[in-house]
Amino acid sequence: MADPLKIGIAGLGTVGASTIRLLDRRANALAASCGRAITVTAVSARSRNRDRGIPLDRYRWFDDPVELARDPGIDVFVELIGGEDGPAREAVCTALDAGKPVVTANKALLARHGIDLARRAEKAGVALNFEAAVAGGVPIIKTLREALIGNNVNRVYGILNGTCNYILTKMEAEGLSFDACLKEAQRLGYAEADPTFDIGGFDTAHKLALLTSLAFGTQINADAIHVEGIERITTEDLQAADELGYRVKLLGVATRTETGVEQRVHPTMVPKSTTIAQVNGVTNAVAVDADAVPELTLVGPGAGGEATASAVVGDIADIARGQVLAPFGRRSIDLTALPPAAMQTHKGGYYVRLSVADRPGAAAGIATRMAERGISLESIVQKHRGGRVYGGDDPNKVAGSVPVVLITYATTESDIRQALDAMMADGYIIETPQVIRIERE
Repeated sequence: MADPLKIGIAGLGTVGASTIRLLDRRANALAASCGRAITVTAVSARSRNRDRGIPLDRYRWFDDPVELARDPGIDVFVELIGGEDGPAREAVCTALDAGKPVVTANKALLARHGIDLARRAEKAGVALNFEAAVAGGVPIIKTLREALIGNNVNRVYGILNGTCNYILTKMEAEGLSFDACLKEAQRLGYAEADPTFDIGGFDTAHKLALLTSLAFGTQINADAIHVEGIERITTEDLQAADELGYRVKLLGVATRTETGVEQRVHPTMVPKSTTIAQVNGVTNAVAVDADAVPELTLVGPGAGGEATASAVVGDIADIARGQVLAPFGRRSIDLTALPPAAMQTHKGGYYVRLSVADRPGAAAGIATRMAERGISLESIVQKHRGGRVYGGDDPNKVAGSVPVVLITYATTESDIRQALDAMMADGYIIETPQVIRIERE
């Protein structure tokens, strides 16, 4: 059997500690599968005294993760620090430049600097593995990079943030407000004290940027992604979706179009009959539409120590077996540029909730503005004074207004926005409209 593979781990939070426990628990099986033992020999973290539930006295300790990355006593550097810059980036660059393979769970780092890191890995002839960076324990990176190499991918999309999925699921199931569900998510540890990165859609965007590169052979460009969060979703929207046969999910979507690859993150109405609509709570799901495999959906835990550690250990095992692949499926020099794609060209159905001025001619004016942009309406639902629609009074109703819900047939983002702008200018709409895209397939 070959010499043991010596691992240095930077970052001993939930995932780091779980990785050490998993490597211990599966030591014999991993050695048998990889043809060599895998041993953690050195670690680094901000605090040496914190109780992590694992004995640390058997490892060499480094206060500085960059020094750990440089240490000749390790063969592989595992970065579990987080953050797109600072110590995480410096340590990963140091390891790659020293000819050490790297395993990371850091989607922010990869979304911002992934191509540079890939070039460094390719120059050194070592692996840069990051299965844990997207969807936790769901093996979507390996699926796109290896298993689907014989396919031409048309679309990759999914639920990539468990916090948002938990909030939307709880709002729908219990009829609670967004704020109430967010507080519960924070209490349970699903959401951070400052949840902006999750609920604003930015975490999903970082993950989508990586999937887009793998699926379409493009350079990573997180700035090219249209991003909307779930902050404005109300129970009324979820009740309306339910009545219409949909559920609302925050999706990250990358689609091949005639003009390039469109990337978008936003709340989406999906038919209840689809697999993605059945994914609830903190679970993640990623679907791939390709030519040879029309649709493949992977569902599983998107976060948590054990699930994420599973992905980290899988990446380490690939290195132990001697596998070195281009990080993004092809050489970095062969990845094509991906300019920002304007959402104005997106075409599909829309749910639009309006607070319409309660005055004569408003409804006719709205219909006229829609017709001017060639927008056909599938349905119109108006809530009258004292009435109820979709199971509850509208908590956001503005005095002197009538809530109206429109469902459109396929149209463009540009046409919808221009029609709504015209209605605002006419004074037909009293507050900012709620617009949710509909994915019917």
